[in-house]
Amino acid sequence: MSSSTQSVGGPGRGTLFAMALAAGLAVASIYYNQPMLGVMSGAFHDARVGGWIPTLTQLGYAAGLLFLLPLGDMLERRRLIVVQFGVLALALVIMALAPGLAVLAIASVLVGAAATVAQQIVPFAAILSAPEKRGAAIGTVMSGLLTGILLSRTLAGLVSSLAGWRAMFWLAVPLAVLGAVLMARTLPAHHPVRKVRYRELFGSLVHLWRHEPVLRRAAFTQALLFASFSAFWTTLALRLAQPPLHLGAASAGLFGIVGAVGVAMAPVAGRMADRRGPAPVIALGAASTIVAWLVFGFWQGIAGLVVGVIVLDFGVQISLVSNQHLIYGLHPEYKSRLNTLFMTTMFVGGALGSLAASTAWGHGGWAAVCVLGGVLPVGALLLNVARRPSPHSLNRIDGNSP
Repeated sequence: MSSSTQSVGGPGRGTLFAMALAAGLAVASIYYNQPMLGVMSGAFHDARVGGWIPTLTQLGYAAGLLFLLPLGDMLERRRLIVVQFGVLALALVIMALAPGLAVLAIASVLVGAAATVAQQIVPFAAILSAPEKRGAAIGTVMSGLLTGILLSRTLAGLVSSLAGWRAMFWLAVPLAVLGAVLMARTLPAHHPVRKVRYRELFGSLVHLWRHEPVLRRAAFTQALLFASFSAFWTTLALRLAQPPLHLGAASAGLFGIVGAVGVAMAPVAGRMADRRGPAPVIALGAASTIVAWLVFGFWQGIAGLVVGVIVLDFGVQISLVSNQHLIYGLHPEYKSRLNTLFMTTMFVGGALGSLAASTAWGHGGWAAVCVLGGVLPVGALLLNVARRPSPHSLNRIDGNSP
């Protein structure tokens, strides 16, 4: 592998475990605030905290995906990852010290942007792995990332209840430093195949999107599935508050633990994609998501929600890992830019899914949400089983391509 110190055999289990742990620590940073918003609003005596802070964190993450992620194809990857973890630690310090809403808002954007270091790690795992083991490597790192998402809310809720919201951000600082140390000690150096300027790098995104139909198909498929996934989580607390359940919003957090099934499925999906190819696993993921919404719609009560969320998480996660396996196999020089376009499209899909679910709830309640959630993966399934385009060479896609 050009410009890499990694051996032909690919990263060992220790390296993959370190990458998985670091990815989880990074992505957890954008979810710590969610269970603490009430406490933070009370501390600042400002109800705007509950709306501004999670929104600005997510917008920061979106900006990081678009503007920072392509740097992986421009700079030495290990150094970039370590530096970005350092910036994340600094942003978390600012969060912990924030005297008012203005500083808290700026720090939230910085935390979101710096946390995209998790998405620098995922394509690096693909780069370091042999093609026949790429899926398993991606699945392992994604399992760490998903675990970070699942446990972040639980940890933040516990710490804030015992020591206040600032204590959680102070605890997050050494966790970010730990991520930097792990990556500095375990990752090999990896330089880009050729030097490019940032303007050329960013400009090539347009050409990459235009010339690679496989990427577009994978991105739109996952955007539809993530929209369906977001529709569920956006309205879950509202559904739990309805009769006959009559459960508080805090109960929604417990369903995140059920999502651990999805974490277990991520490496399995990677191995399936290695053996059978990504396409059938992606189709299985879309079909599973459809089944999940049928369960939500026709099986009332807690049991139906539990079974449905297991199937939903299984479907969305195996499709995610398999789509990443697919796009990372397109061209070795463009992995970070491929991930930029893929993840940004998926993120936009999730945001639109949340918005559509809120609108559906207002017009037709849970039944309307179930219809919306079920229709979205049908579109993903049709998109996946339609005639696949022939592979297109990426050799000419750069900032100077026509």
